[in-house]
Amino acid sequence: MPFQSTVGDYQTVATLETFGFLPPMTQDEIYDQIAYIIAQGWSPVIEHVHPSGSMQTYWSYWKLPFFGEKDLNVVVSELEACHRAYPDHHVRMVGYDAYTQSQGTCFVVFEGR
Repeated sequence: MPFQSTVGDYQTVATLETFGFLPPMTQDEIYDQIAYIIAQGWSPVIEHVHPSGSMQTYWSYWKLPFFGEKDLNVVVSELEACHRAYPDHHVRMVGYDAYTQSQGTCFVVFEGR
């Protein structure tokens, strides 16, 4: 009898991020991730793109990166403002590490329709 996998066809399913196959994060988990970005001294960056262009290399910035931002509520309110302005877009949060000049973290907060 051939092997029957219960995982599914992972090779043809498009995911948004490295761990896009995991369940969506809760609101508290998202807040914890943003707090971690701030605690590391990374710059929070909000990006968005229409789902049809989600596999493109570059997503559009929402405003400028929040260099030196220490207030979690400011970042969260800007995330929600971006989602209200573009309800059909994917919205992701990036933690940019200026020392290594790379992304320290990146995850999708809102998935577009």
